[in-house]
Amino acid sequence: MGKFENKWIRAVIPALLIHCSIGTVYCWSLFKADIAAYIGNSVGEVEWAFSIAIFVLGMSAAFGGKFVEKDIHKSSLLAALFFVVGMAATGFFISQKSLLGIYISYGFVMGIGLGIGYLTPVKTLMLWFKEQKGLATGLAVAGFGLAKVIASPLMEQLMGERNSDGTLVDPTNIYTMFYILAGLYLVMMVIGHILLKKPAGYEESDVQAHSFSYRKVLTNKTYLGIWFMFYINITCGLALISQEKGILAFIGFTAIGLVSSLTAIFNAGGRIAFSSLGDRLKDRNSIYKIIFISSIAIIVCTIALDGINNSMAFLIIALLCIVNAGYGGGFSSLPPLLSDRFGLNNISTVHGLALSAWAWAGLSGNQLSAFILEKTQSYDMVLYVIAALFAVATLISMFVVKPEKVNLEQEAFSKKEEMIVG
Repeated sequence: MGKFENKWIRAVIPALLIHCSIGTVYCWSLFKADIAAYIGNSVGEVEWAFSIAIFVLGMSAAFGGKFVEKDIHKSSLLAALFFVVGMAATGFFISQKSLLGIYISYGFVMGIGLGIGYLTPVKTLMLWFKEQKGLATGLAVAGFGLAKVIASPLMEQLMGERNSDGTLVDPTNIYTMFYILAGLYLVMMVIGHILLKKPAGYEESDVQAHSFSYRKVLTNKTYLGIWFMFYINITCGLALISQEKGILAFIGFTAIGLVSSLTAIFNAGGRIAFSSLGDRLKDRNSIYKIIFISSIAIIVCTIALDGINNSMAFLIIALLCIVNAGYGGGFSSLPPLLSDRFGLNNISTVHGLALSAWAWAGLSGNQLSAFILEKTQSYDMVLYVIAALFAVATLISMFVVKPEKVNLEQEAFSKKEEMIVG
C-alpha cells in the first residue's frame, strides 16, 4: 500500500472526485426551464431551489466546519449521502410535480451535501502540499468550476432531443436524468471518501480543537475584512455572470454556448492560476488586489469604449472571462489566505465560517443585477455598480486585511496553563 500513500492519490484525486460531483450545481441553468415546464410553475419560482442550495451550502459549511475538522471520513461520507439523496429526491419530486419537494431536496438536502463536501478535502490538501497550499486548493476547487464543462454534455445527452420550440421531446427525461446522475455521483463520491486521507503521523490536537474561540474569530478585523471582500467578489461575479446570456444576446452575439464554455474554463483556470501565484508572493492578500484591480480595469475600459452599446463582442467576452477568472480565483485563494492569517490547525472551521459569505452572496448577487436592470434597463449601470463594489473591496484588502498572523488559541492556552499552575 506504500505506493498509494502519496498526495495525489490521498488528496488531489479524492478532492477532484468530490468537487467534480458537487460542482454540477452550476449546471442548474441547463434544466431549470425544463423543470418549470414539466411541473407547471414559472422559471422564477423554480429558480429559488438554486438560491436555497447556495445559501444552505454556505451556512452548512459555516456550522459544519468543526465537524469536518474532527473527522474527514465521516464528513466525506455524510456529504456523499446528502448530495446523492438530494439529487435522487429531486428527480422524484419533479416526477410528482412538487415545487416544495424540489426546494427541500435540491435546496436543503443537496445544499448540506454541497457545503460539507466543498469543505472536506481542503485541509487535507494543504497538509499534503504545505509549501504549495495555493496550488493544492486551486486544483481541487478547479474541479468545482470544471464540473459544469464536464457534466453539461452528459446532461444534454440524458435529456434527449428537443422540439423546434426548445421543449423536450420526452419530458420525463428531466427526472430520470436526476436518478442516473445520483447513481454516477454516488460512485464518484464514495471512491473519493475511501481514498481521502491525511498524511501519516498527523493527528488532530484535542487542545487545538477545544481552544478554538468563535468569538475571537468573528470579532477579528482581519477576518471581517476577508469575509467582506470575499462576499463582494462573489456578489459582483454572480451579478455579471447571471447576465452573461442577456448581454451577449443584447449585442447580437449568437455563439452563446461557446462563450459559456470559455468563461467556465476561465473560471476554473483562475482558481488554479491565482492561488498558485499566491504561493510565490510575500503576502497572499496581494492576489485579491490583483483580482479586484484587473476587474475594475476591464469594466472601466468597457464603459469608456461603450462596448455594450457598440456591440464590441471581443471586449465583452474579455470582460466576462476576466471577471470569471477573478471569481474563481477568489474561492481558491481563500483557504491559503486564512491559513496564513489564522494557522492551519483550525482551518476547516475558519474556512467554513468564511464560506457563509457565499451563502449571502448567493442571495444578493443575481438579484442585484436583476434589480438594476429592472429600474434602469441599462447594462452599463450594472457595470458602474459592480466597479464601485470592486473599488470598496480593494480598499478593504489594502487597509483592513492586516498582514499579521492571528493566534486563535492563545486565550484558551493561557486559561489551560493557569489551571495547570493552580
